[in-house]
Amino acid sequence: MTQTTDTTDLTSRPISEVIRQVAVPASIGFFFNTMFNVVDTWWAGRIDTHAVAALALSLPVYFIITALASGIGTGSTALMGSALGAKNRKKAAFIAVQMLSFGIFVSAFLAWFGLTFARPIFSWLGAEGSYLETCLAYMNPIFACNISTVAIFLFNAILQSQGNTKSFRNILIFGATLNIALDPWFIYGGFGLPAMGLQGVAWSTVVIQTFGAIYLGYKARQTGLVVTNSGKNLIPCPSIYADIAKQGFPAALNSMTVALGFFVIFKYVSGFGPEAAAAYGIATRIDQIVLLPSIGLSVAALTVTAQNYGANRIDRIRESVRKNLKYGAVLLLPLSIPLFLLAEWLMRLFTTDPGVIAIGVEYLRIDAFTLYGYVIIFVATSTLQGMKRPLFAIWMGLARQVIAPFALFTLFISVLGYGTIWLWLSILVIVWVSAIIAFWYAMRVLKKVEKLQ
Repeated sequence: MTQTTDTTDLTSRPISEVIRQVAVPASIGFFFNTMFNVVDTWWAGRIDTHAVAALALSLPVYFIITALASGIGTGSTALMGSALGAKNRKKAAFIAVQMLSFGIFVSAFLAWFGLTFARPIFSWLGAEGSYLETCLAYMNPIFACNISTVAIFLFNAILQSQGNTKSFRNILIFGATLNIALDPWFIYGGFGLPAMGLQGVAWSTVVIQTFGAIYLGYKARQTGLVVTNSGKNLIPCPSIYADIAKQGFPAALNSMTVALGFFVIFKYVSGFGPEAAAAYGIATRIDQIVLLPSIGLSVAALTVTAQNYGANRIDRIRESVRKNLKYGAVLLLPLSIPLFLLAEWLMRLFTTDPGVIAIGVEYLRIDAFTLYGYVIIFVATSTLQGMKRPLFAIWMGLARQVIAPFALFTLFISVLGYGTIWLWLSILVIVWVSAIIAFWYAMRVLKKVEKLQ
């Protein structure tokens, strides 16, 4: 008889094999997720430059939702993965269901927060008049129906804790494909639908995410970890909620620092006009495509670390870090050259506005030298989160995304009056300093944990 390999157990098989198992589907999935956003940006560009700028300005606001949802999912993945690594499946199942009930409260809070504060947030970012109304038309449906977004991240956390990133990949492929048809339909109307403009992009997102949440909920149920016990397991358990909050909120705050970082950048970028905001919005979409391998490696680092930490296999965690960084170098460093050389061509795919193109090219050519720095940061912080040490990511995120940019941007833009290129050069320096610190700290923690064995 042949023995079937348990692909949900990441504590014994070769590290290279489990990294490929987790990272490849995750990277493919995030590629299609990025293409989903690229399609949104492309169709917004067919409306006008203000629509592209509004979509770009909405990015940090949208991050508020994804930061909380992904943070809770990331923290819960660490908890479930550790329980599974210790062969305590019953505990992992209870954590999974408690996470889902926790997510209901989070979703209700997000709907209230977004519908209440979106207008003053966009006003602070520099939107006014019709520009402001366009931003609100996009974000209000997203906030009102955020339960679909939250559910996707939480159901995926259940699957990811067992090394399954294929299901998430599948819904992202499906979503990106469906979005190609729904975006123009909802924007321009037809077949019984009125023309909705940029708001149609938002409703397309809501519909697609609802389908995705239903599918991932079905797949999560099949794992056997979603055991509600006639709803009794959904009743809040203070100790489990505390554990989820302890792991999830730091991870959420780490993601939130990305949103805060976008707020800081857009606050300064918007000072150069809607063309600069549109350029940065388009360039970050391109940036996301190039950085896809680093996202997959980050997911692999978290998942592999969580299970092996529960199994007390610190040697495998160290090997995971080493191989993830190696794969990152092989995949990302070669992409720097085409990003630098093809920057103008890439920008022209999305817009014909010469002002937007010039600023976008300026950003992308500097960004080409930051790529591997992101790999180091993502792998290091994900490894620490997998070892239930999420606080470093918060402090690193605040320093990298908020404090350092605010200080440097204020100096170069507000005080010295320099142009946009100094925004991008500041980001380059911040990323590499952060990468060095993150790697040093992760290695230091690993060494301490090994000594305790």
